[in-house]
Amino acid sequence: MNAVPCALRLGFAGTPQFAVAALDALAASRHTVAAVFTKPDRPAGRGRGVQHSPVKERAAALGLTVHQPQSFKTPEAQGTLRGLELDALVVVAYGLILPAAALAAPRLGCFNIHASLLPRWRGAAPIQRALLAGDAATGISIMRMETGLDTGPVLAMRSLEIGAAETSGGLHDRLARLGGELIVETLESIAAGCAHEEPQPTVGITYAEKISKAEALIDWTADAVQIVRQVRAFNPWPVAESRLAGAQVRIWEAEVAPTEPGTAIPGTVLAAGDDGIDVACGAGVVRILRLQLAGRRPLAAGEFIRAQPLAGARLTSP
Repeated sequence: MNAVPCALRLGFAGTPQFAVAALDALAASRHTVAAVFTKPDRPAGRGRGVQHSPVKERAAALGLTVHQPQSFKTPEAQGTLRGLELDALVVVAYGLILPAAALAAPRLGCFNIHASLLPRWRGAAPIQRALLAGDAATGISIMRMETGLDTGPVLAMRSLEIGAAETSGGLHDRLARLGGELIVETLESIAAGCAHEEPQPTVGITYAEKISKAEALIDWTADAVQIVRQVRAFNPWPVAESRLAGAQVRIWEAEVAPTEPGTAIPGTVLAAGDDGIDVACGAGVVRILRLQLAGRRPLAAGEFIRAQPLAGARLTSP
């Protein structure tokens, strides 16, 4: 009868909501989470009160010890990590660079949960970049960390299809759950000594640059397909944005309409009803399904036009 591999003593490093599902999965596993690392608290809101990261809040609820170093480049932070005598450190969207000395501290190494099928979309914003590019599928990669940006060998990978109308928010949640499941499976292979590491291909490498708010500004001379991708990729942040009579309008949901714009100027409202608001583009027509004026709540298109008639209106780029 085969012996059960020893449970691992783990550290966890993560900051945003995306990392919480993995922390929950590890806490529910047979392995021990000895400590959690997350970015330092920051001031937030008009009152500049302290905002804790989602990982810190979840770690506190689980009764786990939390460390918040400003950097892992200091001897103090590296000493804290070594003193934990970890078997492995699991890293998910942490937000701080781990230098070679930190990566070498755990006995078995550091392992990253990355939200793409590496080497496609290395970097900060793989979910949004996959949607903007019109990818049909994405997934989770479990990677041994190196000093390079998402360059390490991959231990496990699992793909999922991207829904035709899926937003960044929905895809984020599905990938977060998948990452939690896959890291527990991978740690079992590591504990048993049977994990296989595959170097990443040297072809097909793309980089997912950090998202800026300026990217969410709609240019109506663009292709309708690309504008709809933009709307999906930037929901729930920073949200695709246009102007209506000079006022900000945020577009939360849209689809490509099965109509042609004719000779209409891009941004012109061609039709508006309960089914949506059809807007001419450089190529094709976008049908807006849900939108929001500044200071108001998001509304379905039919409700919006009852409060804000759009006959003869034109949406413009900010």
